[in-house]
Amino acid sequence: MQIRTPHAVQRISLVVPFYNESVVIADFFREVPKVLASIEQADYEIVCVNDGSKDDTLAQLCAAARLDPRIKVVDLSRNFGKEAALTAGIDIAMGDAAIPFDADLQDPPGLIPELVRKWREGSDVVIARRIERNSDTYAKR
Repeated sequence: MQIRTPHAVQRISLVVPFYNESVVIADFFREVPKVLASIEQADYEIVCVNDGSKDDTLAQLCAAARLDPRIKVVDLSRNFGKEAALTAGIDIAMGDAAIPFDADLQDPPGLIPELVRKWREGSDVVIARRIERNSDTYAKR
């Protein structure tokens, strides 16, 4: 039997792909840093990956990064897709734990401390899943 020891988080990396998300960026940066800052004994970085956006997403991300050194911006040369953008972000993430997250806040940022708590308890991988999908369109369900 293997006994797991809890992880002591030094830094959490939130990895977020952005593709034409200019309308949600203000809400994202209003909500998410507050949640990350509330996690005890942890510093954080937000790795924002611009996945070839055609709107002003990149400009907004760069402006946010100028205001907060914990925000890192990766600019992909074109749209490669969400999975490739996540991989690019994870590759440069400096945290002890990396959390993939959607820019449009379709998943509640308030769940992030719970994911970290489970990780600190010794889980190598923590996955959240939706129990109820009533707000999803029929096609998405």
